[in-house]
Parts: sequence; C-alpha cells; structure tokens
Amino acid sequence: MTKKLYVGNLSYATTESNLSELFGAVGEVTSVSLITDRSSGRSKGFAFVEMAEDSTAQEAITQLNSKELDGREINVAEARPQKPRDNQYGGGNRGRGDYNQRY
Repeated sequence: MTKKLYVGNLSYATTESNLSELFGAVGEVTSVSLITDRSSGRSKGFAFVEMAEDSTAQEAITQLNSKELDGREINVAEARPQKPRDNQYGGGNRGRGDYNQRY
C-alpha cells in the first residue's frame, strides 16, 4: 500500500526529478507532485511524494527529515489526509446567488 509523504521547506530550484532521485535512494517512489502557484508557475516550496511501501516511507522520514537539499534543510513527514473543500466560493456562480431565478 502506498504512503504519501509531505516534503516542506524546499528550494524554488528543487524539481520533481530531484525529489524522485533523493527518495528513490530509500525505496520505490510511485509519484512526486511538486506544488506550484497557478498564476506564476513557481514552486510553493513543498511537495508530496508517494512511496510504494509503508516501511520505506517510514525509513524515508527517518533518513531524509532535516537533510539538506539544494541548500535548504527539508522537512519530511507523513502527509495528513486532505480536508474536503468548502465550495461556497467555487463554481461559476461567483456570489450572484439565485438572482436569475428571482427576477
């Protein structure tokens, strides 16, 4: 079963391939997702790495937390489950409410 890890305090120069190589030295990496800003495309300084096995994920946390990568001391921890988003501001309505139905 795969285990998702949070990797924080990344340099803006860090790439998904850098992370894949680093974590791949510990165990099988199933995916790497570097989080970027939608408008600028620039890294937000964190990523998620999925490891194939729980045991290798735990080993990656032990070995890589506080390790230097691209001049920064990275943070590695088990990722928390994503909270469901409240779509109160989402969608195409953009705050018009039920205006069209009322008038």
